[in-house]
Amino acid sequence: QRFSGGIGSKLCGTLEEARQAPAAQTAGTCGCNKSCTCTKSAVVFSDLYSTDLLPAMDGDTKTMTFLQEVVDILLAYIVESFDRETKVIDFHYPNELLQLNNWELQDEPATLDDILISCRATLKYAIKTAHPRYFNQLSTGLDMVGLAADWLTSTANTNMFTYEVAPVFVLLEYVTLKKMREIIGWPDGRGDGIFSPGGAISNMYAMLLARFKMFPEVKEKGMSSVPRLVAFTSEHSHFSIKKGAAALGIGTESVICIKADESGKMIPADLERRILEAKQKGLVPFFVSATAGTTVYGAFDPLIAISDICKKYSIWMHVDGAWGGSLLMSRRHRWKLDGVERANSVTWNPHKMMSVPLQCSALLVREEGLMQNCNQMHACYLFQQDKQYDLSYDTGDKALQCGRHVDIFKLWLMWRAKGTVGFEAQIDKCLELSEYLYNKIKDREGYEMVFDGKVRHHPTLRFRSHAVREKPLTLVHVAPVIKARMMEYGTTMVGYQPQGDKVNFFRMVISNPAATFEDIDFLIEEIERLGQDL
Repeated sequence: QRFSGGIGSKLCGTLEEARQAPAAQTAGTCGCNKSCTCTKSAVVFSDLYSTDLLPAMDGDTKTMTFLQEVVDILLAYIVESFDRETKVIDFHYPNELLQLNNWELQDEPATLDDILISCRATLKYAIKTAHPRYFNQLSTGLDMVGLAADWLTSTANTNMFTYEVAPVFVLLEYVTLKKMREIIGWPDGRGDGIFSPGGAISNMYAMLLARFKMFPEVKEKGMSSVPRLVAFTSEHSHFSIKKGAAALGIGTESVICIKADESGKMIPADLERRILEAKQKGLVPFFVSATAGTTVYGAFDPLIAISDICKKYSIWMHVDGAWGGSLLMSRRHRWKLDGVERANSVTWNPHKMMSVPLQCSALLVREEGLMQNCNQMHACYLFQQDKQYDLSYDTGDKALQCGRHVDIFKLWLMWRAKGTVGFEAQIDKCLELSEYLYNKIKDREGYEMVFDGKVRHHPTLRFRSHAVREKPLTLVHVAPVIKARMMEYGTTMVGYQPQGDKVNFFRMVISNPAATFEDIDFLIEEIERLGQDL
């Protein structure tokens, strides 16, 4: 009765068919593992194709039955993902996995039964990123409200370029970006912003805006119209800064890497020195990217000192807070981003520390209208000037993309469900687990912290595991061997890498809301078990 239009009567008809179905089937006939009279068993997917589903005539029942089957597969996978008795990964080498299933595309259509088999196979070999013992990447965990929002987003299947095709989503993006700017500390949440396909694109947007702000003629006349530009970033910064410079025609050689101290923080004195050197060579400094939560060390650059330098030399200051920006939600930890309110732009990825389903990355800009002026092309087939509503809500012309995915609803719905205090508690818990791990291994035999000092920055720990044996492996090989064994056993996953003169070490990331103290204990014991013969 709640459904409007004809869908209500159609659903009632489907339910009535189920009620009038023959006597109860044998338990499990429809996959429910219990006696029932549902119509699932009456639908033979091996005889059906996608053309039998909506919008096909009389495709209602078949569509709902098929989608219910898909949902059942998804729900089973979700429950399994949170079960610590299951594997994080069912690892196979690429050539093996290619042979296990027929992944090739065919000229003829597959049956819906084959489609369901493909769904099961895909999830069987997928990494369970929601698993409490998955620590491999910055983006981990699976939030149920965020998942529901993602399903709704795909069902709505619209584009974010105009209010006329995405009215609610455009308004939610407006409301959420304003809230995020308020949290950064910009007065009344004024400014601009956009959700983009990941932190790398958000960082490139920032560089694009910085260049346009200094030399607006570059939009029409290109790089030949401007002097040689140079950007500055920490030697520990994300590779996307150089990628952005390459994509924008500035060139990777025009990105000057500033020295970091032992803990991974940019050294302001070296930044100022390199700016002066560049200016003496006739180069034009236009962009400084500070990092709030470096990818490897989890370090926070000294934003106040960097902002003073940027102000002194009239340089755009960007803060790449893709990893660490979410600490702004925590009253206990937001001091690590002191000075962020002085930035011209900020990248913030809720799909990392806040566990919003991928992808969800925001670029926040302090100056309102700059994005529009920088990127607009006045496409008259989309952005007509005589529409009946406020055209400021047609946000597509300030984006580089034309087609833009709806990334906002996941974050907005999770924020409604948790409240700011819920995100704060989630983030504080991750920091607490990080400190717990540090205290467990700092003096533990067989472990070595990559650099000394208590956890002060972020839930990213760097440590090595040593196997003290008569014939130990070369240190560089220990982490890769243990990681390979983790994947083969499927018990847990944690990343590793070298950094500068430091050979391979484990990079432990704690952003999974499902992780507990017991999971940290398990990880330590599992590393020791897998490396006991090395």
